[in-house]
Amino acid sequence: MTHHEPQRTPQPEFRNKALSWAGGIGFTFIIALMGYGLSYIPGLNILGQLAWAILIAAVFRQVWGYPEALRAGIQFTAKKLLRLAIILYGLKLNIAIVFSQGLGLLLRDVVTVVFAILVTMLLAKWLKADGSLSLLLGIGTGVCGAAAIAAVSPILKAKDEDTALGAGIIAFIGTVFAVVYTLLQPFLPLTDTQYGIWSGISLHELAHVALAAAPAGEDALAVSLLAKLGRVFLLIPLSLILMYWMRRTGRVEKGSKLEFPWFLLGFIALSLLGSVEWGGQGIIPDGLKSSIAKSASFILAMAMVGLGLNIHLQSLRKAWRPLLAMTITSVLLALLTFWMS
Repeated sequence: MTHHEPQRTPQPEFRNKALSWAGGIGFTFIIALMGYGLSYIPGLNILGQLAWAILIAAVFRQVWGYPEALRAGIQFTAKKLLRLAIILYGLKLNIAIVFSQGLGLLLRDVVTVVFAILVTMLLAKWLKADGSLSLLLGIGTGVCGAAAIAAVSPILKAKDEDTALGAGIIAFIGTVFAVVYTLLQPFLPLTDTQYGIWSGISLHELAHVALAAAPAGEDALAVSLLAKLGRVFLLIPLSLILMYWMRRTGRVEKGSKLEFPWFLLGFIALSLLGSVEWGGQGIIPDGLKSSIAKSASFILAMAMVGLGLNIHLQSLRKAWRPLLAMTITSVLLALLTFWMS
């Protein structure tokens, strides 16, 4: 009689993945908590929780490197939980703002995307910078940072190193600009809503917009995210245009797929839900909305940690020409959109 040994499951591998996932989320939680504490210290509170979370993570990366053992959880927080936080912020946006400002914001978003790409490429040509990396940076500046770079890289058949370098440059420059916006905000001749719009139509990543707009209040943050999500939505037609261009030149693989930003629909859906009133009062109590907004802020701070860990200063030295082209473009874009706000 033959005895068969029971089939063994790869427990160690599953356990390692679970530890990486849970440990990474825990790591971002601790750094976010540190940022939360620093944001309440007199003199340090000028930056706020989100900025401190990014800065602590960036310093950690420069000193100790990326915590590879925790990558799975950190990436989950930086991508999935970031989108969850943005969806939750939809509750704070009254849909009347969408109807009154939505089309105007979208038109300004189109100007931002076209301006960023054209000016970056013109400056890159003048500076004799690498064209492929510069195009990625122009698209990242105009649309939605590293997410846009990751989305168009397969379409443009960009090198993996260019994609990674572009994401690092966007993370670094975007963080610097977001922190500068935060410092300037109290002194600017803009209302909170105008400042939120300016942040949303000019800054690089969704996370950068949230970082800069948060100090101006929850309403400014909500409208800034609406403005930014319009640029995220423009990634779809832009990608289609790039695919058409690449196919015309015979440089694109057939079957390239686009990822629709579904969280955009979630943001709008919760905005609709949060705007519904019954008997003169919202169906979702203001106290609950406020609690959800605070939770979303902390989740955003956790996502900032993932962004900060992608900032690797040494790699930026290798691409100073594209970096310079993108920086000049970002300054000009900030001035143009300030005037448009």
